[in-house]
Amino acid sequence: MEPAEDLSGGDVGSLTVDGSSDEAYWRGIERITAELDRSADLDRLCDLSRRHPEWPVRAACVRILGARFADRPAAQEAIAAATHDEVDWVAFTSIRVCGEQRIALAARDLIRISGWPSNFTKPGYARKPVGCGAAFTKRALISIFGSEDPDELRALENEHFGEVLRKAAEVRPRTVDDVVLVPAGPFVAGATVSEIGPFQMNDTDNPLRAAELPAFLIDRTAVTNERYARFLEDIGDSTDFDHPDQPERPDHRPVHWHDPRFNAPGMPVVGIDWYDAWAFAKWAGGRLPSEAQWEKAARGTDGRVFPWGNDWDPARANYVERAFEAEVHDLADLESLLVKVTATDVPKRPVLPADSLPEGASPYGLLHMAGNVWEMTRTNFFTRTDMDPFFRHLRPVEFMNRREAFYVLRGGTWTSPPVCLTTYYRGKDLLTDKHNEIGFRCVYPVES
Repeated sequence: MEPAEDLSGGDVGSLTVDGSSDEAYWRGIERITAELDRSADLDRLCDLSRRHPEWPVRAACVRILGARFADRPAAQEAIAAATHDEVDWVAFTSIRVCGEQRIALAARDLIRISGWPSNFTKPGYARKPVGCGAAFTKRALISIFGSEDPDELRALENEHFGEVLRKAAEVRPRTVDDVVLVPAGPFVAGATVSEIGPFQMNDTDNPLRAAELPAFLIDRTAVTNERYARFLEDIGDSTDFDHPDQPERPDHRPVHWHDPRFNAPGMPVVGIDWYDAWAFAKWAGGRLPSEAQWEKAARGTDGRVFPWGNDWDPARANYVERAFEAEVHDLADLESLLVKVTATDVPKRPVLPADSLPEGASPYGLLHMAGNVWEMTRTNFFTRTDMDPFFRHLRPVEFMNRREAFYVLRGGTWTSPPVCLTTYYRGKDLLTDKHNEIGFRCVYPVES
């Protein structure tokens, strides 16, 4: 085994571990732990609790942070973050420290593991079999809240999370009038698909069924750069509209804001991630559509294949052949075309204005529900329930294989073949990715 990277920076001594034998390994761990304890460097301990390659060192950092710096916000953040460590005993160590030091900051992290204390302390409460992690977590939460009485715990939970719950429940007035009413009632969702087709796109995961939805309002077009610019100007450096799980970032500015192919005022905003879209929707007085809402708005009630009907018509949509001005017959053609995309000039005009191609409108009058840009939804691709991300303390590489991190995309984009433009095709993307192929629109409640 190769020695671990020296992460000492010259101020703590060597933090490498000799893995030539069990004895040498654990002697090295003991030596490093002693050095870290002697130096008691808060910043170094916080850093190493996240990124030292040997889990016993990360666990030791958590223990030292709890013993020496439990009242310091940076230490509390690091300890709470360690509850999500990929190695069980680092997470367990952090959970125990949270309970011992009553680190209230970690309550939200711990509740995601075990559930609400006011529930699991009820007499006769049914639960799944638990392991060490759940047992440690329940004990830690009871310590943090200082009670085992379910009624008292419920009051303490409401007090602790009061501001978060208030912000989540707060509804702003709708900031746009260019919306369309989708009436309440049933619609035909999904499709029966027996062949994959020449593009090898799997569209068999949305089975034919009847679905029922209450009435809602939805943007007639995708959110444009002009609307998004008003959002940026209005919020400034405020975080009032951020998702509680949003990673730290300087602002919600799109990454393609200065690319003339994508930044015209009337074009759909792209280069933003799911958290950006979530914040805009909250600011606008709405939210992202569920995939069922999006599908009904795209196809109406009769189960049509495309927003305009059942027959493909290339004149009604912005898709790969229009964007690249080239014919595409199969997957090989598609891939050979897409690898020619550049960051500056290929293709020259990939995206059309959001308020264009009226001949491709859906039954309710929505534009570009097929092609131009993919559109985000609030639905998790795998569970088909609303997204409920919890990755604040993690880097994307640490959750990019987690099912909870993928939302449903709908509608296809300027790089898509026709199969992806069908009203029932389900795409997916990681909630922190930012693409020039993805935009969004919002839904709003119907005023009573």
